Amino acid sequence: MQAPTFIPHTDYTERPIEEMKQRAQEFYDLIKKRRTVRDFSDRPVPREIIEKCLLAAGTAPNGANKQPWHFVVVSDPKVKKKIRVEAEKEEHEFYNRRAPEDWLEDLVPLGTDENKPFLEKAPYLIGIFAQSYKLDQSGEKEKHYYVKESVGIATGILVTALHNAGLATLTHTPSPMKFLNEIMDRPSYEKPFLLLVVGYPEDGVEVPDISKKSLSQIASFM
Repeated sequence: MQAPTFIPHTDYTERPIEEMKQRAQEFYDLIKKRRTVRDFSDRPVPREIIEKCLLAAGTAPNGANKQPWHFVVVSDPKVKKKIRVEAEKEEHEFYNRRAPEDWLEDLVPLGTDENKPFLEKAPYLIGIFAQSYKLDQSGEKEKHYYVKESVGIATGILVTALHNAGLATLTHTPSPMKFLNEIMDRPSYEKPFLLLVVGYPEDGVEVPDISKKSLSQIASFM
């Protein structure tokens, strides 16, 4: 095993307490405006913006620095159409056969159903895949660690980066999602984590009137 190499951490900047408070407040003010939307404009988005946000996602902490993720960015209308067709097949099964009544009741306030036109209209779909392992040059398996946790963190950073850039997103999880492997040409050892819909919100878009839990409901201090 190769001995680790360490270098000075010169990128950290300590800030005065008052500045820290201000930056924390400013970030909260920005991110609390993020909302999931289901109606997207077909306005084009420069690819460079998506690339920078993906690079931001790639900075996520992860198990043993294996970086067990792969992002497939789809803008081709024909491929988006294929994804919509297959996703709606699974969603039809979910809404009509698989989902228990209490789950369907919980979805009523959100106004969701099996129809997913945003999968074609939004300029980008990003397939996020979790790699349980990878193959080295000799074809041997290289195990990955804390895969779901790592990919979840990277996805959160990606959603935040896209919001910061001025774009809207929707996390879409038709189940099962194995069809994404075939359509997006990914190997069997990669598991679809979710499909992220990205673009500008449609003019006049509406969102459910919901709220987030308070600090006392989501956190404890000891």
